[in-house]
Amino acid sequence: MAEVTYFGADWCVDCRRSKAFLNANSVEFVENNVEESAELAAKAEAIAGRKNIPVIQFKDGAFLVEPSDADLKAALTERGLL
Repeated sequence: MAEVTYFGADWCVDCRRSKAFLNANSVEFVENNVEESAELAAKAEAIAGRKNIPVIQFKDGAFLVEPSDADLKAALTERGLL
């Protein structure tokens, strides 16, 4: 499993912000576009327990749903990924 797995959609403003934050900070991640398949959408929902995106899951099993940049930065820093 990758250190960071991202579930989102291109139309989602929060998703674009979180993805831009990951890219701007050179964080490697596996991208899953939930618009591409019902299976990916269901997987994101199973992780988060709700339909909101983005869902960002870490290798340790922790995850964030619709995180602010500050929350995403804190989670990445805590895991030594920033």
